[in-house]
Amino acid sequence: MALKTAMALAAGIVLAGCASHYTPTPLAANFPTTKQAKLQAAYHWGVISNNIEKSIVAELKKSPPRPVFLNEPRDPSPFQRALTTQLTTSLVNDGYVVTRSPAGSLKIDMDVQAVTFTANRPQYRYHGERAALASGVWVLSEIEAPLLGAVAAGAAAWDSYDWFNAQFAPGATPRTEIIVTVSVSDQFRYVARNTSAYYVADTDRILYGIIDPEPEEPKLTRLFKVRGDM
Repeated sequence: MALKTAMALAAGIVLAGCASHYTPTPLAANFPTTKQAKLQAAYHWGVISNNIEKSIVAELKKSPPRPVFLNEPRDPSPFQRALTTQLTTSLVNDGYVVTRSPAGSLKIDMDVQAVTFTANRPQYRYHGERAALASGVWVLSEIEAPLLGAVAAGAAAWDSYDWFNAQFAPGATPRTEIIVTVSVSDQFRYVARNTSAYYVADTDRILYGIIDPEPEEPKLTRLFKVRGDM
């Protein structure tokens, strides 16, 4: 065992020594693992609105109270319209004066930026499958050791598997994401600002104002053979 450990350490040292100390560009590296919510229902839009409203209100409380005006885009998408409506409701319910005119009010602007990545994005999921130990008793097999200890130290009920599996959105990693930025400002400065990013189901792109171009119809060509003298 000691010999194997020493050989592994020696191999690591050799590999480290082979790494270049200088490169023309930075090496591509992954970020630490994070999670990003995937919007799949109108209820999720309400959750976003509530989170934005809490962030805005926390900043508004730092200044003397002023009325606010929500500046809805001229041609809003269904998502933008719903977010504006829900944000208005939350602010009114929290006791803020929401005006129908921008005069003398703080203006709330909403920007939704859609980003489309390539269709073959990396797909990452947990590694492990459930296995029955006894009637009503399940274990998550092939899970990394630290995670196995946290989720099921030996055996877990069926609910543990459901909980572990349910936290991940079904299907492939969407190629569509949106960046939502809400700003509160007057003519001189920003009073509050909130930016967040979300996955969007690729089949729901139109709800977020993403209109894909119609596929071009293939052009039909015909070839004619000319016979005889010209």
